[in-house]
Amino acid sequence: MDETAVAIVAIVFGSVLAALFIITNLISKMTGARGGSRLSDEESQLMQEIFYGMKKMEERVESLETILLDKGRGE
Repeated sequence: MDETAVAIVAIVFGSVLAALFIITNLISKMTGARGGSRLSDEESQLMQEIFYGMKKMEERVESLETILLDKGRGE
């Protein structure tokens, strides 16, 4: 596996982990777990925008990974 593929895999997994971190924090705030305050409507909308942005970024990274891997195979 070359360095580019390793970097792409790291970016994909990092994006997924970041998204999971954001989602779990959002859920814990929404349920009031650990004594945290509940989210306002504005905060909820901001978290949704971040989540959708992360999903778009993940799709773009996957597309880039496909392009680079195809290029590496000589296709």
